[in-house]
Amino acid sequence: MIVGDINPERLAQAKSFGCETVDLRTKAELPDMIAQIVGEPVVDAAIDCVGFEAHGHGKGAGEAPATVLNDVMSITRVAGRVGIPGLYVTGDPGGVDESAKVGRLGVNLGLGWAKSLSFTTGQTPVMRYHRQLMMAILNDKVQIAKAVNATVIPLDKAPQGYQDFDKGAAKKFILDPHGLIK
Repeated sequence: MIVGDINPERLAQAKSFGCETVDLRTKAELPDMIAQIVGEPVVDAAIDCVGFEAHGHGKGAGEAPATVLNDVMSITRVAGRVGIPGLYVTGDPGGVDESAKVGRLGVNLGLGWAKSLSFTTGQTPVMRYHRQLMMAILNDKVQIAKAVNATVIPLDKAPQGYQDFDKGAAKKFILDPHGLIK
C-alpha cells in the first residue's frame, strides 16, 4: 500500500504500520515517485480518500478540488479500479471558484474513459465489513488504534481536538467524557 500526503506527520504514521509513502510536497511528478516504489509509473488500483477539500502538490499549494481524483486516474493502469470514498458535495459555499461552489469540478473524466477505469464512489458500506473487522481486532490480527493513532482526550479538550484535527493532526481523537478509557 502506498500513501500520498502533504502532511509529514500522517506520512510517518502510515510508514509506522508498513505503508510506503509519497511526499506530495515535493516537485517530483507523481508517476515518477510511484515508479521508484513499484518499478513502473502505474498501480492496479487507487483510492481518493481526500475528496473536494484536496490541495495541489508542492509546498504552499492551495485548495484544488479535482487534484487527487485526476492524479489517481493518471497513475491507475488501463482497466484498473479507482475508489472514491472521499467526500464530494453537491454544493460548497466556501468553494475556491463558482464551479466548486455548486459541486462542479475540473475532473478529467475523458482520461478515465480512455483507460477503461472502473469507479466506485460513495460512502464505504462499513456494516458489510463490521463483523469481519471486529473479529480481526478481537483476535489481534490488526491494531486499528495504532494504525489511526487513536488518542483519548477528555470532553473538555474536544474543542482543541477538533482544532488539531482540522489542522491535519495525524490522530483520531476519542472523547472520553467520564474518564473510563485507560
